[in-house]
Amino acid sequence: MRSIWKTIIRSSLILLSVMLLVSPLSAVAAEIGKSYTVGMISVKTTVLNPLLALERDFQSLHSLIYESLITLDDDYQPQPCLALSWKTNDGITWTFTLREDAVFSDGTRLDAYDVAATVNEIIRRAKDDTTDNKGVYASMRYTVAKAQANDAKTVVITSTRPYYGFLYAMVFPVLKQEEVQADYPVGSGPYRAVSFSPGNFLYLSVNEYWREEAPMVSEINAFFFATNRELTSAYEYNRVDAIITRSVTTAQYRAGVSALNMDYRTRQLEVLLFNLKAYELEDVRVRKAIRYALDPDALSQNAYYGMTSRTNTMFPANSWMYYDASEVDGEPYFSYNLERANLLLTEAGWEDTDGDGKRDMIRDGKKVNLSLRLWVYEEAENSVRVETANAIRDQLSKAGIEVRVTTLSFGLTRERLQAGNFDLCLAAFQMDSVPDPGFLLYGPNTGNYGRYKSETMNNLITELRKCRNEKGTEYKQLLNEIQAEFARDCPFVCLYFRGGAVLTRMLYTNVRDVREPEVLKGIESIGLD
Repeated sequence: MRSIWKTIIRSSLILLSVMLLVSPLSAVAAEIGKSYTVGMISVKTTVLNPLLALERDFQSLHSLIYESLITLDDDYQPQPCLALSWKTNDGITWTFTLREDAVFSDGTRLDAYDVAATVNEIIRRAKDDTTDNKGVYASMRYTVAKAQANDAKTVVITSTRPYYGFLYAMVFPVLKQEEVQADYPVGSGPYRAVSFSPGNFLYLSVNEYWREEAPMVSEINAFFFATNRELTSAYEYNRVDAIITRSVTTAQYRAGVSALNMDYRTRQLEVLLFNLKAYELEDVRVRKAIRYALDPDALSQNAYYGMTSRTNTMFPANSWMYYDASEVDGEPYFSYNLERANLLLTEAGWEDTDGDGKRDMIRDGKKVNLSLRLWVYEEAENSVRVETANAIRDQLSKAGIEVRVTTLSFGLTRERLQAGNFDLCLAAFQMDSVPDPGFLLYGPNTGNYGRYKSETMNNLITELRKCRNEKGTEYKQLLNEIQAEFARDCPFVCLYFRGGAVLTRMLYTNVRDVREPEVLKGIESIGLD
Protein backbone atom coordinates (compact mmCIF):
# COMPACT_ATOMS: atom_id res chain seq x y z
CA MET A 1 0.00 0.00 0.00
CA ARG A 2 1.04 3.58 -0.62
CA SER A 3 2.36 5.31 2.47
CA ILE A 4 -0.03 7.24 4.64
CA TRP A 5 1.92 10.49 4.25
CA LYS A 6 1.78 10.37 0.46
CA THR A 7 -1.95 9.79 0.61
CA ILE A 8 -2.51 12.65 3.04
CA ILE A 9 -0.55 15.04 0.79
CA ARG A 10 -2.37 13.87 -2.31
CA SER A 11 -5.78 14.08 -0.63
CA SER A 12 -5.03 17.55 0.73
CA LEU A 13 -4.18 18.80 -2.77
CA ILE A 14 -7.40 17.33 -4.10
CA LEU A 15 -9.45 18.99 -1.37
CA LEU A 16 -7.68 22.31 -1.92
CA SER A 17 -8.45 22.21 -5.64
CA VAL A 18 -12.10 21.47 -4.87
CA MET A 19 -12.33 24.43 -2.49
CA LEU A 20 -10.73 26.77 -5.02
CA LEU A 21 -12.76 25.68 -8.03
CA VAL A 22 -16.19 25.02 -6.59
CA SER A 23 -18.26 27.76 -5.01
CA PRO A 24 -21.46 26.92 -3.07
CA LEU A 25 -23.79 28.62 -5.55
CA SER A 26 -22.31 27.19 -8.73
CA ALA A 27 -21.34 23.79 -7.41
CA VAL A 28 -24.65 22.12 -8.24
CA ALA A 29 -23.93 22.57 -11.93
CA ALA A 30 -20.44 21.16 -11.73
CA GLU A 31 -19.52 18.04 -13.64
CA ILE A 32 -17.81 15.15 -11.94
CA GLY A 33 -14.13 14.93 -12.79
CA LYS A 34 -11.27 12.50 -12.37
CA SER A 35 -11.43 12.65 -8.60
CA TYR A 36 -14.39 12.41 -6.23
CA THR A 37 -14.32 12.99 -2.48
CA VAL A 38 -17.06 11.61 -0.24
CA GLY A 39 -17.61 11.89 3.50
CA MET A 40 -19.42 9.52 5.86
CA ILE A 41 -19.60 8.46 9.49
CA SER A 42 -17.14 5.68 10.38
CA VAL A 43 -15.86 4.95 13.85
CA LYS A 44 -15.99 1.14 14.04
CA THR A 45 -14.43 -0.14 10.82
CA THR A 46 -10.79 -1.17 11.24
CA VAL A 47 -10.45 -3.72 8.42
CA LEU A 48 -11.63 -3.81 4.80
CA ASN A 49 -12.96 -7.38 4.71
CA PRO A 50 -16.54 -6.90 3.43
CA LEU A 51 -17.75 -10.08 5.14
CA LEU A 52 -17.08 -8.39 8.49
CA ALA A 53 -18.71 -5.04 7.74
CA LEU A 54 -19.82 -3.17 10.86
CA GLU A 55 -21.13 0.06 9.35
CA ARG A 56 -23.80 0.28 6.69
CA ASP A 57 -22.54 3.47 5.04
CA PHE A 58 -19.07 1.95 4.71
CA GLN A 59 -20.57 -0.86 2.62
CA SER A 60 -21.08 1.64 -0.19
CA LEU A 61 -17.28 1.60 -0.53
CA HIS A 62 -17.11 -2.18 -0.36
CA SER A 63 -19.47 -2.35 -3.33
CA LEU A 64 -16.90 -0.51 -5.47
CA ILE A 65 -14.07 -2.90 -4.56
CA TYR A 66 -15.82 -6.29 -4.52
CA GLU A 67 -18.31 -8.04 -6.79
CA SER A 68 -21.00 -10.66 -6.34
CA LEU A 69 -22.27 -13.61 -8.36
CA ILE A 70 -25.40 -11.72 -9.31
CA THR A 71 -26.61 -8.17 -8.91
CA LEU A 72 -30.10 -6.77 -8.45
CA ASP A 73 -31.19 -4.20 -11.02
CA ASP A 74 -33.39 -1.13 -10.52
CA ASP A 75 -36.46 -3.39 -10.65
CA TYR A 76 -34.98 -5.72 -8.02
CA GLN A 77 -34.53 -8.50 -10.57
CA PRO A 78 -31.44 -10.78 -10.55
CA GLN A 79 -28.90 -9.99 -13.26
CA PRO A 80 -25.52 -11.56 -14.14
CA CYS A 81 -22.38 -10.16 -12.57
CA LEU A 82 -19.54 -12.59 -11.87
CA ALA A 83 -21.88 -15.39 -12.91
CA LEU A 84 -22.82 -15.33 -16.59
CA SER A 85 -25.60 -17.88 -16.10
CA TRP A 86 -27.14 -20.28 -13.61
CA LYS A 87 -29.44 -23.29 -13.73
CA THR A 88 -31.20 -25.74 -11.45
CA ASN A 89 -33.36 -28.79 -11.99
CA ASP A 90 -34.66 -29.32 -8.48
CA GLY A 91 -34.29 -25.90 -6.85
CA ILE A 92 -31.73 -27.39 -4.44
CA THR A 93 -28.60 -27.74 -6.55
CA TRP A 94 -27.67 -24.60 -8.47
CA THR A 95 -24.85 -24.51 -10.99
CA PHE A 96 -23.28 -21.13 -11.73
CA THR A 97 -21.08 -20.59 -14.77
CA LEU A 98 -18.57 -17.80 -14.19
CA ARG A 99 -17.33 -15.24 -16.64
CA GLU A 100 -13.75 -15.83 -17.74
CA ASP A 101 -12.64 -12.20 -17.74
CA ALA A 102 -13.10 -11.57 -14.01
CA VAL A 103 -9.72 -10.68 -12.49
CA PHE A 104 -8.73 -9.58 -9.01
CA SER A 105 -6.92 -6.29 -8.65
CA ASP A 106 -3.63 -8.15 -8.08
CA GLY A 107 -3.89 -9.65 -11.57
CA THR A 108 -4.98 -13.16 -10.59
CA ARG A 109 -8.07 -14.69 -12.18
CA LEU A 110 -11.23 -15.05 -10.12
CA ASP A 111 -12.50 -18.63 -10.34
CA ALA A 112 -15.06 -21.03 -8.91
CA TYR A 113 -12.74 -22.06 -6.07
CA ASP A 114 -12.80 -18.48 -4.81
CA VAL A 115 -16.60 -18.44 -4.88
CA ALA A 116 -16.86 -21.75 -3.02
CA ALA A 117 -14.35 -20.66 -0.38
CA THR A 118 -16.23 -17.40 0.19
CA VAL A 119 -19.59 -19.12 0.59
CA ASN A 120 -18.24 -21.71 2.98
CA GLU A 121 -16.46 -19.05 5.06
CA ILE A 122 -19.68 -17.02 5.38
CA ILE A 123 -21.55 -20.10 6.61
CA ARG A 124 -18.70 -21.15 8.92
CA ARG A 125 -18.59 -17.77 10.62
CA ALA A 126 -22.38 -17.57 10.88
CA LYS A 127 -22.39 -20.86 12.82
CA ASP A 128 -19.33 -20.05 14.96
CA ASP A 129 -20.48 -19.80 18.58
CA THR A 130 -17.11 -18.42 19.67
CA THR A 131 -17.51 -15.06 17.91
CA ASP A 132 -20.00 -12.25 18.33
CA ASN A 133 -19.47 -10.93 14.81
CA LYS A 134 -21.33 -13.48 12.70
CA GLY A 135 -20.74 -11.45 9.57
CA VAL A 136 -23.00 -9.17 7.60
CA TYR A 137 -24.09 -12.08 5.35
CA ALA A 138 -24.83 -14.48 8.21
CA SER A 139 -28.44 -14.99 7.07
CA MET A 140 -27.05 -17.02 4.16
CA ARG A 141 -26.97 -20.03 6.48
CA TYR A 142 -30.76 -20.19 6.21
CA THR A 143 -30.69 -20.47 2.42
CA VAL A 144 -27.35 -22.09 1.58
CA ALA A 145 -25.98 -25.42 2.79
CA LYS A 146 -22.60 -25.55 1.03
CA ALA A 147 -20.64 -24.69 -2.12
CA GLN A 148 -18.24 -26.74 -4.21
CA ALA A 149 -16.25 -25.92 -7.34
CA ASN A 150 -16.54 -28.46 -10.17
CA ASP A 151 -13.73 -26.75 -12.03
CA ALA A 152 -12.39 -23.22 -12.40
CA LYS A 153 -15.44 -22.10 -14.37
CA THR A 154 -18.40 -23.70 -12.58
CA VAL A 155 -19.46 -23.72 -8.95
CA VAL A 156 -22.30 -25.74 -7.46
CA ILE A 157 -24.13 -24.16 -4.52
CA THR A 158 -26.57 -26.30 -2.56
CA SER A 159 -29.65 -24.59 -1.16
CA THR A 160 -31.37 -25.51 2.07
CA ARG A 161 -34.72 -24.90 0.39
CA PRO A 162 -35.87 -25.51 -3.18
CA TYR A 163 -37.05 -22.00 -3.88
CA TYR A 164 -36.59 -19.02 -6.15
CA GLY A 165 -35.64 -16.71 -3.28
CA PHE A 166 -32.29 -18.49 -3.10
CA LEU A 167 -30.99 -16.35 -5.97
CA TYR A 168 -31.33 -13.21 -3.87
CA ALA A 169 -28.76 -14.56 -1.42
CA MET A 170 -26.15 -14.56 -4.20
CA VAL A 171 -25.27 -10.89 -3.71
CA PHE A 172 -22.36 -11.59 -1.36
CA PRO A 173 -18.87 -10.21 -2.25
CA VAL A 174 -16.48 -12.83 -3.64
CA LEU A 175 -12.97 -12.94 -2.16
CA LYS A 176 -9.83 -14.88 -3.05
CA GLN A 177 -9.94 -18.31 -1.41
CA GLU A 178 -6.72 -17.67 0.54
CA GLU A 179 -7.98 -14.25 1.72
CA VAL A 180 -11.49 -14.95 2.99
CA GLN A 181 -10.31 -14.23 6.55
CA ALA A 182 -7.80 -11.53 5.61
CA ASP A 183 -8.13 -7.98 6.93
CA TYR A 184 -7.43 -6.44 3.53
CA PRO A 185 -8.52 -8.86 0.79
CA VAL A 186 -8.28 -7.77 -2.84
CA GLY A 187 -11.43 -7.52 -4.94
CA SER A 188 -12.45 -7.71 -8.58
CA GLY A 189 -14.55 -4.54 -8.76
CA PRO A 190 -13.80 -1.34 -10.69
CA TYR A 191 -11.71 0.12 -7.86
CA ARG A 192 -8.98 -1.08 -5.54
CA ALA A 193 -7.96 0.08 -2.09
CA VAL A 194 -4.63 1.91 -2.13
CA SER A 195 -4.42 3.27 1.40
CA PHE A 196 -6.63 2.95 4.46
CA SER A 197 -6.42 4.70 7.80
CA PRO A 198 -9.34 3.56 10.03
CA GLY A 199 -11.45 6.48 11.20
CA ASN A 200 -9.62 8.86 8.88
CA PHE A 201 -9.68 7.99 5.18
CA LEU A 202 -9.77 5.35 2.46
CA TYR A 203 -8.18 6.07 -0.89
CA LEU A 204 -9.39 4.13 -3.96
CA SER A 205 -7.98 4.11 -7.46
CA VAL A 206 -9.02 2.30 -10.63
CA ASN A 207 -8.48 -1.45 -10.76
CA GLU A 208 -6.20 -1.69 -13.80
CA TYR A 209 -7.42 -5.25 -14.38
CA TRP A 210 -11.07 -4.20 -14.47
CA ARG A 211 -12.66 -5.94 -17.45
CA GLU A 212 -14.78 -2.96 -18.54
CA GLU A 213 -13.67 0.40 -19.86
CA ALA A 214 -11.69 2.31 -17.25
CA PRO A 215 -13.94 4.57 -15.14
CA MET A 216 -13.72 8.28 -15.87
CA VAL A 217 -13.63 8.88 -12.10
CA SER A 218 -10.19 7.42 -11.49
CA GLU A 219 -9.79 8.36 -7.81
CA ILE A 220 -12.26 8.17 -4.95
CA ASN A 221 -11.31 9.64 -1.59
CA ALA A 222 -13.47 8.70 1.37
CA PHE A 223 -13.05 10.75 4.53
CA PHE A 224 -14.49 9.52 7.82
CA PHE A 225 -16.05 11.51 10.64
CA ALA A 226 -17.15 10.65 14.15
CA THR A 227 -20.26 12.83 14.34
CA ASN A 228 -22.91 14.19 12.01
CA ARG A 229 -21.94 17.71 13.04
CA GLU A 230 -18.39 17.14 11.73
CA LEU A 231 -19.77 15.48 8.59
CA THR A 232 -22.14 18.30 7.64
CA SER A 233 -19.49 20.87 8.49
CA ALA A 234 -17.12 19.23 6.01
CA TYR A 235 -19.77 19.56 3.33
CA GLU A 236 -20.63 23.15 4.23
CA TYR A 237 -16.98 24.20 3.89
CA ASN A 238 -16.38 22.33 0.62
CA ARG A 239 -13.99 19.83 2.16
CA VAL A 240 -15.85 17.00 0.44
CA ASP A 241 -17.83 16.73 -2.80
CA ALA A 242 -20.57 14.67 -1.18
CA ILE A 243 -21.73 13.13 2.06
CA ILE A 244 -23.67 9.93 2.69
CA THR A 245 -25.85 10.06 5.76
CA ARG A 246 -29.00 8.72 7.39
CA SER A 247 -29.15 11.61 9.85
CA VAL A 248 -32.31 13.69 9.65
CA THR A 249 -30.29 16.77 10.60
CA THR A 250 -29.10 16.86 6.98
CA ALA A 251 -32.66 17.49 5.81
CA GLN A 252 -32.10 21.24 6.04
CA TYR A 253 -29.63 20.99 3.14
CA ARG A 254 -31.82 18.90 0.84
CA ALA A 255 -33.46 21.86 -0.87
CA GLY A 256 -30.36 24.03 -0.97
CA VAL A 257 -29.05 25.62 -4.14
CA SER A 258 -25.55 24.29 -3.54
CA ALA A 259 -26.46 20.62 -3.40
CA LEU A 260 -28.04 17.90 -5.41
CA ASN A 261 -30.02 15.62 -3.13
CA MET A 262 -30.40 11.95 -3.87
CA ASP A 263 -32.60 10.08 -1.44
CA TYR A 264 -31.82 6.43 -1.01
CA ARG A 265 -33.70 3.61 0.64
CA THR A 266 -32.17 1.64 3.46
CA ARG A 267 -33.20 -1.89 4.45
CA GLN A 268 -34.31 -0.68 7.87
CA LEU A 269 -38.04 -1.36 8.19
CA GLU A 270 -39.76 0.60 10.97
CA VAL A 271 -42.66 -1.24 12.58
CA LEU A 272 -45.07 -0.98 15.48
CA LEU A 273 -45.08 -4.40 17.14
CA PHE A 274 -48.14 -5.83 18.90
CA ASN A 275 -48.03 -8.39 21.69
CA LEU A 276 -50.89 -10.66 20.65
CA LYS A 277 -50.85 -12.22 24.12
CA ALA A 278 -52.03 -8.93 25.66
CA TYR A 279 -55.80 -9.18 26.09
CA GLU A 280 -56.32 -5.69 24.63
CA LEU A 281 -54.68 -6.79 21.38
CA GLU A 282 -56.10 -10.29 20.98
CA ASP A 283 -59.00 -8.90 18.96
CA VAL A 284 -57.94 -8.24 15.37
CA ARG A 285 -60.41 -5.34 15.23
CA VAL A 286 -58.37 -3.50 17.87
CA ARG A 287 -55.15 -4.10 15.98
CA LYS A 288 -56.70 -2.87 12.74
CA ALA A 289 -58.16 0.14 14.53
CA ILE A 290 -54.69 1.09 15.71
CA ARG A 291 -53.44 0.79 12.16
CA TYR A 292 -56.24 2.99 10.79
CA ALA A 293 -55.70 5.56 13.55
CA LEU A 294 -52.04 5.98 12.59
CA ASP A 295 -50.94 8.50 9.98
CA PRO A 296 -47.48 7.28 8.85
CA ASP A 297 -47.09 10.19 6.44
CA ALA A 298 -47.42 12.66 9.29
CA LEU A 299 -45.01 10.59 11.41
CA SER A 300 -42.49 10.65 8.58
CA GLN A 301 -42.75 14.37 7.89
CA ASN A 302 -42.67 15.48 11.52
CA ALA A 303 -39.85 13.28 12.83
CA TYR A 304 -37.87 12.29 9.74
CA TYR A 305 -38.48 15.28 7.45
CA GLY A 306 -39.76 12.88 4.81
CA MET A 307 -36.60 10.74 4.77
CA THR A 308 -38.60 7.52 4.55
CA SER A 309 -40.25 5.26 1.97
CA ARG A 310 -43.84 4.39 2.90
CA THR A 311 -44.95 0.78 2.88
CA ASN A 312 -47.93 -1.17 4.19
CA THR A 313 -46.05 -4.48 4.18
CA MET A 314 -42.58 -5.92 4.60
CA PHE A 315 -41.47 -4.96 1.08
CA PRO A 316 -40.56 -1.71 -0.67
CA ALA A 317 -43.63 -0.17 -2.31
CA ASN A 318 -41.83 0.43 -5.60
CA SER A 319 -40.69 -3.18 -6.05
CA TRP A 320 -42.19 -6.18 -7.86
CA MET A 321 -42.59 -7.89 -4.48
CA TYR A 322 -45.07 -5.36 -3.10
CA TYR A 323 -48.78 -6.20 -3.00
CA ASP A 324 -50.32 -2.99 -4.28
CA ALA A 325 -54.00 -3.44 -3.44
CA SER A 326 -56.80 -1.00 -2.70
CA GLU A 327 -58.69 -3.49 -0.55
CA VAL A 328 -58.56 -7.03 0.85
CA ASP A 329 -61.80 -9.04 1.13
CA GLY A 330 -63.79 -5.87 0.52
CA GLU A 331 -62.07 -4.03 3.38
CA PRO A 332 -60.03 -0.92 2.51
CA TYR A 333 -56.32 -1.57 2.46
CA PHE A 334 -54.62 0.19 5.32
CA SER A 335 -54.57 3.96 5.19
CA TYR A 336 -55.25 6.69 7.70
CA ASN A 337 -58.97 6.54 8.54
CA LEU A 338 -59.87 7.72 12.03
CA GLU A 339 -63.58 7.18 11.44
CA ARG A 340 -63.03 3.52 10.62
CA ALA A 341 -60.73 3.14 13.61
CA ASN A 342 -63.45 4.40 15.95
CA LEU A 343 -66.03 2.10 14.36
CA LEU A 344 -63.83 -0.99 14.81
CA LEU A 345 -63.07 -0.15 18.43
CA THR A 346 -66.76 0.22 19.18
CA GLU A 347 -67.50 -3.09 17.48
CA ALA A 348 -64.81 -4.70 19.65
CA GLY A 349 -66.62 -3.47 22.79
CA TRP A 350 -64.40 -0.52 23.65
CA GLU A 351 -66.41 2.67 24.34
CA ASP A 352 -65.91 5.87 26.28
CA THR A 353 -68.61 5.30 28.89
CA ASP A 354 -67.61 8.09 31.28
CA GLY A 355 -66.69 10.80 28.75
CA ASP A 356 -63.05 11.12 29.82
CA GLY A 357 -61.76 10.64 26.27
CA LYS A 358 -60.49 7.13 26.98
CA ARG A 359 -62.21 3.99 25.79
CA ASP A 360 -63.11 1.36 28.36
CA MET A 361 -65.01 -1.89 28.83
CA ILE A 362 -66.19 -4.17 31.63
CA ARG A 363 -63.85 -7.13 31.98
CA ASP A 364 -64.21 -9.74 34.72
CA GLY A 365 -66.68 -7.46 36.45
CA LYS A 366 -64.35 -4.45 36.49
CA LYS A 367 -64.06 -1.41 34.24
CA VAL A 368 -60.72 -1.29 32.42
CA ASN A 369 -59.36 1.39 30.13
CA LEU A 370 -57.85 0.70 26.72
CA SER A 371 -54.38 1.62 27.97
CA LEU A 372 -51.22 0.25 26.35
CA ARG A 373 -47.51 0.38 27.19
CA LEU A 374 -45.28 1.45 24.32
CA TRP A 375 -41.58 0.63 24.58
CA VAL A 376 -39.14 2.57 22.42
CA TYR A 377 -35.36 2.42 22.38
CA GLU A 378 -33.00 5.33 22.02
CA GLU A 379 -30.93 6.19 18.94
CA ALA A 380 -27.46 7.67 19.10
CA GLU A 381 -27.19 11.40 18.37
CA ASN A 382 -30.90 11.98 17.76
CA SER A 383 -34.31 11.52 19.31
CA VAL A 384 -36.37 10.81 16.19
CA ARG A 385 -37.53 7.40 17.40
CA VAL A 386 -38.70 8.82 20.73
CA GLU A 387 -40.38 11.71 18.89
CA THR A 388 -42.17 9.19 16.69
CA ALA A 389 -43.33 7.19 19.71
CA ASN A 390 -44.77 10.33 21.27
CA ALA A 391 -46.49 11.21 17.99
CA ILE A 392 -48.00 7.71 17.88
CA ARG A 393 -49.28 8.27 21.39
CA ASP A 394 -50.93 11.52 20.33
CA GLN A 395 -52.46 10.01 17.19
CA LEU A 396 -53.93 7.04 19.03
CA SER A 397 -55.35 9.28 21.74
CA LYS A 398 -57.70 10.72 19.09
CA ALA A 399 -59.29 7.26 18.89
CA GLY A 400 -59.58 7.04 22.67
CA ILE A 401 -56.57 4.77 23.12
CA GLU A 402 -54.28 5.68 26.00
CA VAL A 403 -50.59 5.03 25.32
CA ARG A 404 -47.82 5.24 27.91
CA VAL A 405 -44.42 5.75 26.30
CA THR A 406 -41.30 4.45 28.03
CA THR A 407 -37.79 4.89 26.63
CA LEU A 408 -35.40 2.01 27.24
CA SER A 409 -31.95 0.99 26.08
CA PHE A 410 -31.77 -1.19 22.98
CA GLY A 411 -30.57 -4.16 25.02
CA LEU A 412 -33.35 -3.89 27.59
CA THR A 413 -35.97 -3.44 24.87
CA ARG A 414 -34.78 -6.60 23.17
CA GLU A 415 -34.91 -8.51 26.45
CA ARG A 416 -38.50 -7.44 27.02
CA LEU A 417 -39.48 -8.36 23.48
CA GLN A 418 -37.97 -11.81 23.88
CA ALA A 419 -39.78 -12.25 27.19
CA GLY A 420 -43.09 -10.98 25.78
CA ASN A 421 -43.12 -8.18 28.35
CA PHE A 422 -44.70 -5.42 26.24
CA ASP A 423 -47.95 -4.25 24.67
CA LEU A 424 -46.57 -2.10 21.84
CA CYS A 425 -43.00 -1.56 20.71
CA LEU A 426 -41.63 0.82 18.12
CA ALA A 427 -38.78 -1.15 16.57
CA ALA A 428 -36.86 -1.70 13.36
CA PHE A 429 -35.74 -4.75 11.41
CA GLN A 430 -32.83 -4.90 8.99
CA MET A 431 -34.47 -6.69 6.08
CA ASP A 432 -32.52 -9.22 4.06
CA SER A 433 -32.03 -9.14 0.29
CA VAL A 434 -33.97 -12.42 0.05
CA PRO A 435 -37.70 -11.63 -0.38
CA ASP A 436 -38.97 -13.90 2.39
CA PRO A 437 -40.77 -12.42 5.43
CA GLY A 438 -40.99 -15.77 7.21
CA PHE A 439 -38.66 -14.77 10.05
CA LEU A 440 -41.26 -12.19 11.12
CA LEU A 441 -44.44 -14.19 10.50
CA TYR A 442 -43.80 -17.91 10.78
CA GLY A 443 -44.90 -19.60 14.02
CA PRO A 444 -42.21 -19.45 16.69
CA ASN A 445 -39.45 -17.78 14.64
CA THR A 446 -37.09 -15.50 16.55
CA GLY A 447 -38.28 -12.30 14.83
CA ASN A 448 -41.90 -13.06 15.62
CA TYR A 449 -41.87 -11.15 18.90
CA GLY A 450 -45.63 -10.67 18.92
CA ARG A 451 -46.27 -14.43 19.22
CA TYR A 452 -48.35 -14.42 16.03
CA LYS A 453 -49.64 -17.88 15.09
CA SER A 454 -51.54 -18.63 11.91
CA GLU A 455 -51.81 -21.99 10.21
CA THR A 456 -52.77 -20.24 6.98
CA MET A 457 -49.70 -17.99 7.14
CA ASN A 458 -47.39 -20.87 8.03
CA ASN A 459 -48.69 -22.85 5.04
CA LEU A 460 -48.18 -19.91 2.70
CA ILE A 461 -44.59 -19.40 3.85
CA THR A 462 -43.92 -23.12 3.53
CA GLU A 463 -45.22 -23.03 -0.04
CA LEU A 464 -43.13 -19.96 -0.77
CA ARG A 465 -40.02 -21.85 0.31
CA LYS A 466 -40.86 -24.64 -2.11
CA CYS A 467 -41.51 -22.39 -5.09
CA ARG A 468 -38.93 -23.06 -7.84
CA ASN A 469 -40.37 -20.83 -10.55
CA GLU A 470 -37.28 -19.07 -11.87
CA LYS A 471 -39.29 -16.36 -13.59
CA GLY A 472 -40.72 -15.43 -10.23
CA THR A 473 -44.40 -15.33 -11.28
CA GLU A 474 -45.55 -18.06 -8.89
CA TYR A 475 -43.26 -16.68 -6.23
CA LYS A 476 -44.80 -13.24 -6.62
CA GLN A 477 -48.32 -14.68 -6.35
CA LEU A 478 -47.40 -16.34 -3.06
CA LEU A 479 -45.89 -13.10 -1.78
CA ASN A 480 -49.16 -11.35 -2.66
CA GLU A 481 -51.15 -13.96 -0.73
CA ILE A 482 -48.83 -13.61 2.26
CA GLN A 483 -49.30 -9.84 2.26
CA ALA A 484 -53.07 -10.20 1.91
CA GLU A 485 -53.11 -12.53 4.91
CA PHE A 486 -50.92 -10.03 6.75
CA ALA A 487 -53.58 -7.37 6.08
CA ARG A 488 -56.35 -9.68 7.36
CA ASP A 489 -54.58 -10.57 10.62
CA CYS A 490 -52.61 -7.35 11.20
CA PRO A 491 -50.01 -9.00 13.51
CA PHE A 492 -48.02 -5.73 13.51
CA VAL A 493 -47.92 -2.45 11.60
CA CYS A 494 -45.38 -1.61 8.90
CA LEU A 495 -44.74 2.13 8.80
CA TYR A 496 -41.90 2.83 6.36
CA PHE A 497 -38.36 2.03 5.35
CA ARG A 498 -35.91 4.52 6.75
CA GLY A 499 -34.17 6.62 4.15
CA GLY A 500 -30.83 8.24 3.73
CA ALA A 501 -29.52 11.09 1.66
CA VAL A 502 -26.53 11.71 -0.55
CA LEU A 503 -25.80 15.42 -0.70
CA THR A 504 -23.51 16.01 -3.64
CA ARG A 505 -22.30 18.88 -5.78
CA MET A 506 -21.79 16.55 -8.72
CA LEU A 507 -24.13 13.98 -10.23
CA TYR A 508 -22.25 10.68 -10.03
CA THR A 509 -24.81 8.07 -11.10
CA ASN A 510 -27.64 7.34 -13.52
CA VAL A 511 -29.05 4.56 -11.34
CA ARG A 512 -32.80 4.97 -10.93
CA ASP A 513 -33.17 3.15 -7.61
CA VAL A 514 -30.42 4.28 -5.27
CA ARG A 515 -30.48 1.94 -2.30
CA GLU A 516 -28.41 0.46 0.47
CA PRO A 517 -25.76 -0.97 0.44
CA GLU A 518 -24.78 0.11 -3.09
CA VAL A 519 -25.27 3.84 -2.57
CA LEU A 520 -22.35 4.73 -4.84
CA LYS A 521 -23.34 2.29 -7.57
CA GLY A 522 -22.98 3.78 -11.04
CA ILE A 523 -20.00 6.03 -10.38
CA GLU A 524 -17.84 3.65 -12.39
CA SER A 525 -20.07 4.16 -15.47
CA ILE A 526 -20.47 7.94 -15.50
CA GLY A 527 -19.22 9.49 -18.75
CA LEU A 528 -18.76 6.14 -20.51
CA ASP A 529 -21.89 6.26 -22.71
